[in-house]
Amino acid sequence: MKILHTADWHIGQLFYEYDRSWEHQQFLEWLINTLEEEAVDVMLLSGDVFDLSNPSAASIRQFYSFLNRATGRCPSLEIVVTAGNHDSAARLESPKPLLESSNIHIVGLVERDSEGNIDYEKLIIPLHDAHGEVKAWCLAVPFLRSGDYPAILEVENPYAAGVAHFYEELYQRALIKKRPGQAVIAMGHLHTQQANVTDMDNQERLIMGGVECIGADAFPSEISYVALGHIHKAQRIGGRENVRYSGSPLPMSFSEINYRHQVILFELEGETITKLDTIQVPVSVPLLRVPATHSRLTEVLSALQQLPDTNGQEEPALYLEVCVLSEGPDPGLGHRVQQALAGKYVRLAKIDVRYAETLVANANSQGTSPNLLHELNPTDVFTRVFQAKYNNPVPEELANLFREVAAEVTQNE
Repeated sequence: MKILHTADWHIGQLFYEYDRSWEHQQFLEWLINTLEEEAVDVMLLSGDVFDLSNPSAASIRQFYSFLNRATGRCPSLEIVVTAGNHDSAARLESPKPLLESSNIHIVGLVERDSEGNIDYEKLIIPLHDAHGEVKAWCLAVPFLRSGDYPAILEVENPYAAGVAHFYEELYQRALIKKRPGQAVIAMGHLHTQQANVTDMDNQERLIMGGVECIGADAFPSEISYVALGHIHKAQRIGGRENVRYSGSPLPMSFSEINYRHQVILFELEGETITKLDTIQVPVSVPLLRVPATHSRLTEVLSALQQLPDTNGQEEPALYLEVCVLSEGPDPGLGHRVQQALAGKYVRLAKIDVRYAETLVANANSQGTSPNLLHELNPTDVFTRVFQAKYNNPVPEELANLFREVAAEVTQNE
């Protein structure tokens, strides 16, 4: 049995306000071809199908068109989709009645029975080979929100303990169904300890001081493979080759400029993984950083003028990050960069400005105590913040303007 693991598609995402539907469509076309060429039996999509809990009609259509075309091209293909933290679990599950007769399984919610007990049975899905025989059981676990997992009392980390108990209980239920030679695989959308994260991951994860992280030992060691989503960089976890993030198929930030995105393909022979490969996802719209290191504005503008012209090219232009080394704030910086890019085959996504070190670079390296803060006047606070941010003293003209505004406010109190 061949199984393909992917996650974190984030359909509908804007990259610095640029629509990415063309990029997502290129990926989905490539994926359908890959599923067919590799004769994949099962595709696992471990959460964050959409970027927003309320995706646009176009995003929804793009996803369900993919499901229709993929199963049309690969009639025996079985697809298991779980919800991520970006997805609306109920919305993702809404088409389930229409899919009950197909090989597509969507799990968004952790349901409970009439007595309030977790309904583990609905999270256990039989996986079939091309001949219709059950070869494995999938623990299809979506993103677990508070209340979805058992409450474990008097432990250091109730979240980690609750999630580990959830997987252990689910695994034991699967063993009742499992027959000799059949494998058990699991899915999850969560943050594991020591995961290597990207800039995009840092923006929304590692909350609550990191207590929401779990270790690889939360997954029973007898499980043949754990297909994870949530972290956008592909990697194995806890030194276990069979516990993996597939990563996102599209770059999510400029920190991934040299990173190769992928899906994971593995084969099951009974309960054993006999072959595990990664397949690189083609980049349809590359990321470009100019210059490669932060440079003075004159050098930056010169480098931008060397970029290729549009010349009538129809495919979406490259995403560009401009790296500027500045002496201080420059209100006209964006305008000058835009002028230099007129007619170039790029889309300006970000201007990353860093400030040159000066004698005052370390002036505010020490924090200000609450007692001292009460003694500072508004001009002192403004001066310290400006120096901390720009590594330069406040220009006299700007300081005078601030003092005028502060005086006017004081007079009107």
